[in-house]
Amino acid sequence: MAAGAAVATVGAGLGLRAVAAGSVAKYGGDALYTVLVLALVILLAPRLTPLRAAGTALAISWAVEFLQLTPWPAELARHSPVARLVLGSTFNAPDLFWYAAGAAAGCLVHRALRPGRRGAGRVPLSRRG
Repeated sequence: MAAGAAVATVGAGLGLRAVAAGSVAKYGGDALYTVLVLALVILLAPRLTPLRAAGTALAISWAVEFLQLTPWPAELARHSPVARLVLGSTFNAPDLFWYAAGAAAGCLVHRALRPGRRGAGRVPLSRRG
């Protein structure tokens, strides 16, 4: 399921770039970046709780953003388009907020879809016959 979520997130990011521009594409892409990192964290560590997985994804996203305060990501980006997509090139403080928004949204979706979650399969009282 996490692998499918990662593929879907990449598709959503590419789709967003195709239909939107400016701040919507930039900051939406930032949020989706962290959702992708979250999907990869879940793929590598499926037993993590949704909150820990989202926290890990957020920490990774923030670490990459703060790494942009050094010359290394920009240097790597000049030589590789993949490095530019993964590492970016310049620090932008508002990105930190949008990474947190992506982690929060991803955490909520992960919690809702997580197999074996509490209450899964229960019928609400209002629907019991």
